[in-house]
Amino acid sequence: MIKFQKSLAGVLAGAMVVSSMAGCGNTAENPAPEQTTGQETTGTEEPGNETEVPVLDLSDTRLAAEAFEVDVEGWSDASSEYYDKVLGDFYDYYQQAQEASSISERYALMAVAEAKLMESAVMFPTESRGGNYSISRVAPYSGSTQLWGNDEDRQHYFIVATEPIAPADRDEMKAKWAELRGTGEYTQWAKDFLTEKGYTLKDEYIYAYTSDPTNWDCLGTSRQADTRPIVQTYDSLYEYDNENNLQPALATDYSVSADGLTYTFTIREGVTWVDSQGRKVADVKADDFVAGMQHMMDAMGGLEYLVGSDGCNIKNADAYINGETTDFSEVGVKAVDDYTLEYTLEAPCSFFMTMLSYSVFAPMSRDFYTSKGGKFGEDFDAEAETYLYGKTQDDIAYCGPFLVKNWTKENTIVFVENPTYWNREANNVHKLTWLFNDGTDPAKTYNNAISGVTDAVGLTNEMVEMAKSDGNFDKYVYVALTDATSFMGFLNVNRSNFANAADNTVAVSTQTMADAARTHLAMQNVHFRRAILTGIDRGTYEAQVVGEDLKYNAMRNCYTPGTFVSLPEDVTIDIAGTSLSFSAGTYYGEIMQAAIDADGEFKITVWDPKANGGVGSSDGYDGWYDKAYAASELETAISELAAQGLEISTDAPIVLDLPYFAGNPSYTNRANALKKSLEDSLGGKVVVNLVACETSQDWYNSGYYTDYGYEMNCDIYDVSGWGPDYGDPQTYLATFLPDYSGYMVKCTGMF
Repeated sequence: MIKFQKSLAGVLAGAMVVSSMAGCGNTAENPAPEQTTGQETTGTEEPGNETEVPVLDLSDTRLAAEAFEVDVEGWSDASSEYYDKVLGDFYDYYQQAQEASSISERYALMAVAEAKLMESAVMFPTESRGGNYSISRVAPYSGSTQLWGNDEDRQHYFIVATEPIAPADRDEMKAKWAELRGTGEYTQWAKDFLTEKGYTLKDEYIYAYTSDPTNWDCLGTSRQADTRPIVQTYDSLYEYDNENNLQPALATDYSVSADGLTYTFTIREGVTWVDSQGRKVADVKADDFVAGMQHMMDAMGGLEYLVGSDGCNIKNADAYINGETTDFSEVGVKAVDDYTLEYTLEAPCSFFMTMLSYSVFAPMSRDFYTSKGGKFGEDFDAEAETYLYGKTQDDIAYCGPFLVKNWTKENTIVFVENPTYWNREANNVHKLTWLFNDGTDPAKTYNNAISGVTDAVGLTNEMVEMAKSDGNFDKYVYVALTDATSFMGFLNVNRSNFANAADNTVAVSTQTMADAARTHLAMQNVHFRRAILTGIDRGTYEAQVVGEDLKYNAMRNCYTPGTFVSLPEDVTIDIAGTSLSFSAGTYYGEIMQAAIDADGEFKITVWDPKANGGVGSSDGYDGWYDKAYAASELETAISELAAQGLEISTDAPIVLDLPYFAGNPSYTNRANALKKSLEDSLGGKVVVNLVACETSQDWYNSGYYTDYGYEMNCDIYDVSGWGPDYGDPQTYLATFLPDYSGYMVKCTGMF
């Protein structure tokens, strides 16, 4: 059970009177998120009553971080009310997409739903992963580059040289990969090519990591900082290889029933579970996938929705997750025998197989789990003193390529080869060494990559200058590939925290109660939010980290990449009262742009048909920044908010807190660039207050490491992103669902 600590109602009660917000505390005391639903709020006006104009108490100069009084019970209801107001249109179209009669109609309606998400102006895309200057000893395409799932993080297939690979050699290898893709021949060709070019291959990969795992249970977490190391320790049923073909792993074969509802897998025999010392624990059997699925649903780590109606829709998954049934045998996953596994769905799912390499389908040794105090169903209790599963690397069982030999927090993680691994001969590296880097010393980071202390580095501005000055830029530097990960900034429309939840002495806001009330009221206005998002010069913002030359290279203009999917067939849908037809092959982003243009409410470009050599793209340009438009939207907001008693002017600006990593010069410069461009665009009527976080962990704790919206300590936050879990736009959009279902919606201060 979660104890809500802060809520919007506390701000309003302490600083303003708003009739429409009265009576926000109608949920049960300390409700669990999974039990909370969007309920109709009380305190609405009786028919015929005039709307009361809110009165701001500008005399309350107490610091919000010290004076905040909260309505614990009301926070969840407030989230539901604000969600309906801010994201209700998005949710309506999302639900329509779920009822679509064809895949093309589904994709098209998903694109319209995302258009509504963009128009709500609660988030602004910033960049994809990659697209920056880099130096690496890892051969291109020696690991998976699949756009979804966890397989991109698997490192045992990496081909690693003792020297950085020259850009010209990388280009030749990329071209050959495109030629050989699908043949299974690229890996051997790459090894031969590098050897012939005079490179020496090695069997260790040394990786610089920036955030320690907080949980070694891959089924009980949704953070990449956890799943990235854990994925080295287990295999999935099927996995994407380095040519991005789906290949059998712990399953050797599968079949699908004629109605598309039942998937039956044959489990590979002879695979063993071992502990962290390599000692056998058990054989891998079909029941391990049943145990893993039940534990994932019990643990509620944040991704359980992927197997319910908001994902692949496994039979009775929602009922079990929501507590409508406690009998897991009713859920559509069962071991027919030791080596036959069966999943039953509520409805056919076109992307089911694309999900299998993601952590929610990971196996778990039932015997090892129970030996570590693990229990199932109503008996599950992660807080029990006897519950040890996943607490450390010694508290999980292994069936994958590596064992974790050593983990010292903020120092080192050492992986050694699993001697019992079923596919050991396919490993190209036999040891992984991860070295912690807190990001405060660019020179050390760069020098480590050049000297071989680490095997790869993405270059910041400072590092680019170092590479140019020592002659390594032309010799080693290349532009990394981009991927489908979307990083975003967020606006907190329901702020309920003014210091870090993890440590309330860190990242403390200087806003007064009056400031907080004014900012909250402004954030409810969509034109104010649109003014903020179009007033940020994202090119200058990006240049502070990747350099002026590459500032647009990885820039993204929507959440789901515009080319993520295309229509398999012609489709006609209604957009803003107009019937529009799209032909087979039309990209998702083009439909999204058509919806935005048809609505005519928000002037942004999320799809440029001329980009990417005429193919079209949502990346590589700034389709949001427009000073004149931002100023116009702000004037509209000022007029509307004046009717609610809120003055916005250079003498009475709205204050927005932006936490930033003060220990890193590039991120400090980036925060200052955002502040300067936004304040300039909006004529000083909005002031960005930079809240210094001395360590990266403090920065993450302001938002990324939070679990619920009430913990978000910011008005603007730019340290989060989402990588797709499977091959359907739903993998992105479901993260903005209400009632604690959507993982990213917390970043807006809701749920």
